[in-house]
Amino acid sequence: MRDALLDTAVDHFGRFGYEGAATRAIAAACGTAMSSITYHFGGKEGLYLAAAEHIGEQIHALHGPALAAAQSDIKASPVGDREDAIERLVQLLDRLAAMMLADRAAKWARFIIREQQEPTEAFDRIYSIAMRPIVDCFIDLITVARPDLDERARRASGFLLFGQALALRAGRASLCRVLGIERMDAEAEALMRARLTAHTRCILSAAPETA
Repeated sequence: MRDALLDTAVDHFGRFGYEGAATRAIAAACGTAMSSITYHFGGKEGLYLAAAEHIGEQIHALHGPALAAAQSDIKASPVGDREDAIERLVQLLDRLAAMMLADRAAKWARFIIREQQEPTEAFDRIYSIAMRPIVDCFIDLITVARPDLDERARRASGFLLFGQALALRAGRASLCRVLGIERMDAEAEALMRARLTAHTRCILSAAPETA
């Protein structure tokens, strides 16, 4: 029941916001009483924060092993191999893009986008559990791939690469208009992932004078 309440809460909070979502409606959608929310989460605020952690944990479960493997390789080779770093980052970014294009990301995205606009403690939890590990790994790989960039530029590049993948979900309506389609399909998704990979390779392979 706890997981069902969390999944439903993510959907309701994402659609209606914290103020607009009703715990009574969340409980009813799960076929349980309001007391279940009180028992598991203490109340609405506890449910909201737990929903944020739930999102973070699901995203981390999808990407954690690959991030850990990349970080392990970085630590094992302090000097680093530039081409390997580029390939690692391309693979990680493609995994992130695939997640953003998947239907299951829609509920997470609505919740996260609201928190991006007016961040609360819930955003801190999502960021620390799921987003920061991804961005930090990107920055570490960029450090190897683009040693000519200073730390601030590496951090900016890490964020912008991460943002390209996020845009596949947050900008989905605009993307469909740009591509001239009614809705995303397998062909369009494959195109966007291929272009994201190509753009990333160009950025990471650029000579210092074109940085």
